[in-house]
Amino acid sequence: MPENLLESELFGHEKGSFTGATSRRIGRAEAADGGTLFLDEIGDLSLQMQVKLLRFLQEKTFSRVGSNRELHADVRFIAATSRNLEELMAENKFREDLYYRLNIFPIVMPDLSKRKGDVMLLAEHFLSKFNLKYGKDIKRLSTPAINMLMAYHWPGNVRELENCMERAVITAQDDCIYGYNLPASLQMPSHDAPYSRDGEAPADLPTMVDSFERELIVAALKRSPGNMSAAARELGISPRVLHYKMHRLGLQKS
Repeated sequence: MPENLLESELFGHEKGSFTGATSRRIGRAEAADGGTLFLDEIGDLSLQMQVKLLRFLQEKTFSRVGSNRELHADVRFIAATSRNLEELMAENKFREDLYYRLNIFPIVMPDLSKRKGDVMLLAEHFLSKFNLKYGKDIKRLSTPAINMLMAYHWPGNVRELENCMERAVITAQDDCIYGYNLPASLQMPSHDAPYSRDGEAPADLPTMVDSFERELIVAALKRSPGNMSAAARELGISPRVLHYKMHRLGLQKS
């Protein structure tokens, strides 16, 4: 967001203060008087904007863009960032005085890859959320799907997990989410993927392909239910090929 628009968003502006300012507008700080204002990605603020924010934090006063009149607002600030503010301070990209003014009650949230115990709790929460959104009744995740979620390194943290679960709910065809409903990034091992819970390295490509194929066949047989010809038609193969694949993968007809 351009500097003047960001300042206007936070502190408001007067009519005619810049191109497009056709009327007076109050900012977020003024609207939040007596309440709480949440500032996301605080580490991306310019140094000039940091000075203006620091003044407001210290004095509780500000001026709209295009005005010399000082206004007062009593606002509690909550700020968040995904960047390392200590490193930014060392590079003179974030003001120390602003950092210490904001750093009254810090809450440090580790990356999702360091909070493996939260992955399934969040996945189940998002499953319930998207069941409601899309009018579905998905009750569980298959074991391979759970293993994929737990083995993945989640570079995009909780937002990536949320998007992953939304895709899975959209593509699910029955009451279960299978491995093939998850994005391809979860199904393929990567160089920085962590070791699995039992200490073994991530599976190689043939093993992953076999696991994917096994889950497709099991899901088709459950939907049939147990009708080999119907399952083969759904998978787009002949019953003979299906028998061969089941034998190779160690699957038995239930």
